[in-house]
Amino acid sequence: MNRLITRVVFSLSLIFIFTITATAQGDTVSVQTEQKTSQTDVAETDSTATDTVMTAFAEAPEDYATATDNGGLYKSIKVKFIEGNVGFMSLVALALIIGLTFCIERIIYLSLSEINTRKLLEDIEAKIMDGDVDGAKSICRETRGPVASICYQGLMRTDEPMENIERSIVSYGSVQSANLEKGCTWITLCIAIAPSLGFLGTVVGMVMAFEQIQTAGDISPTIVAAGMKVALITTIFGIIAALILQVFYNYILTKIEHITTQMEEAAISLLDIIMKSRQAR
Repeated sequence: MNRLITRVVFSLSLIFIFTITATAQGDTVSVQTEQKTSQTDVAETDSTATDTVMTAFAEAPEDYATATDNGGLYKSIKVKFIEGNVGFMSLVALALIIGLTFCIERIIYLSLSEINTRKLLEDIEAKIMDGDVDGAKSICRETRGPVASICYQGLMRTDEPMENIERSIVSYGSVQSANLEKGCTWITLCIAIAPSLGFLGTVVGMVMAFEQIQTAGDISPTIVAAGMKVALITTIFGIIAALILQVFYNYILTKIEHITTQMEEAAISLLDIIMKSRQAR
């Protein structure tokens, strides 16, 4: 079930990001075509063609952004996506999508793992005190989550010494704890990768700025600003992606701690119930 959820969410996310990337690349080609046309017209009508063309090239994305401001949030994000270099922005978006996929899968799994522990233990105690151990096992089998699984493991050894029961519960509890944390490593990896890709885009943008300065043979604020804009946009998106994933990751850790606490309390309560039932005999 968990693998199915992960695959579905991941597939839909990839389709979404590929659609945005393809659209962005198409828009980039259109903008570049408009830039070339603008550069040709300027070169024919102005004696200072080089400086004017570089200025038009740097300002063209801003004009494109202004033209699409009325398109809403989606248009604005797409414009910034194009301005930040489609290649690096796609990698950052992919890291965000992969991280969110694992976050959603973990949240669904942990939400389904939470139960009313107090009611479960009360039902188990009532069955055990009545001598109906099989009925208590049935309750655990019909209840989802690691808490019920731990209780079932303890009830499987009610006729054995208390040390064996405790050892079995502790061992199985370690397995369940590992299942709760499954996939969290990938989330932390995406949290680290997203800003790193943004910083890499920053370095590439600065290199582009210096290349434009070298080509123009002059240090123009407009030329430097164009390259720095690309650099800063990739950094911003990388940091935003990492912040989003960090919020989800902390929420997941909180739910894992809560379920782990429930498991420990249930284990202690189950041992007390078994001890009471033996004393009652």
